[in-house]
Amino acid sequence: MRIFRGMARCSLFLSVLLLSQPALMADQVILKNGDRLTGTIVKKEGNKLTIKTDQFGEVITPWSQVEFVAADKPLHLVLPDGKTINGVFSLKERKVELTGSQSSVALTPDDVVILRSEDEQLAFDRLTRSGWGRLWEGIGTIGFAGTAGNSRTLTYTAALTANRTTATDKTSVHFNAIKSTALINGINEDTAEAIRGGIGYSHNVGPRLFLNGFNDYEYDRFQNLDLRFVIGGGLGFRALKTERSALELFGGAAYNRSSFDAVGSQKDAEFYWGNEYTLKLNSSTSLTQSYRMFNKINEPGYRVNFDLGLGTRILKWLSWNMSVSDRYLSRPVAGRKTNDFLYTTGIGISFSR
Repeated sequence: MRIFRGMARCSLFLSVLLLSQPALMADQVILKNGDRLTGTIVKKEGNKLTIKTDQFGEVITPWSQVEFVAADKPLHLVLPDGKTINGVFSLKERKVELTGSQSSVALTPDDVVILRSEDEQLAFDRLTRSGWGRLWEGIGTIGFAGTAGNSRTLTYTAALTANRTTATDKTSVHFNAIKSTALINGINEDTAEAIRGGIGYSHNVGPRLFLNGFNDYEYDRFQNLDLRFVIGGGLGFRALKTERSALELFGGAAYNRSSFDAVGSQKDAEFYWGNEYTLKLNSSTSLTQSYRMFNKINEPGYRVNFDLGLGTRILKWLSWNMSVSDRYLSRPVAGRKTNDFLYTTGIGISFSR
């Protein structure tokens, strides 16, 4: 009987030990109000500490409300002088300790500028140390449609949207094109022919502020536009940035040189303002939107650029894409309409960093 009781106690002790093992192998965070969080510390930036828990997912709490921290694995800590050190992190009674393989460092909570897990540090290093050819993400589409019989038509479309984002800057490229012909009663006519594209660049000057520059090109046969060349720059502000969405507002000045068939060239100085918005609708579908309004400085008149893109991933690299590109001109060439839409849809390629 005694042997049986001893075995039962031993079994109970082992069960409790096994059940408590996940908690012992996790990071512990205790807030000043007594709340306890158990999981994996992701990062600390500014006054926000992010910890990933099994029950509630990612939890963000103010760093100023944290009373106790005990990390299970080494973390990377950025000091006020910019130096990065790593080790097992702990916070108790307003004292921070970072114990590494070589030495122990005593700090205060105010010395903790940034705190990153190993995965976060690898992602940060990748954003700051990758070459120009890496980190690109976007979608590209080529489509065509046609008819045969009493009428014969053929339409080609192409679209590309790509971005390269690092910890300090962002480069973006966009392109849309359409070519359409029709053969009716033996007469072959072009019914649409337009190309639009450009490149943009922004560089961070603060947590939310950035400098913005761009260069756009446009050709539209049926607007009598041989070439529109625009270059501009200004200041931008990140109004929203989450895991699912981002909103940027910007404004500045631009130089516009538009060459029209039969009427020659027009040169204008312009003020511009607009926004760029991205949204992940779900794990496979994303939306991008861009808007710019240009107001002439030297005379009345304005123009508007609006672009919208939607991509749904079918396979890892294959997607169904749609893009809409609208150009509005308040004072077009005589005999031409103010608005020109260009929309494309089809199967394309998705690529990501």
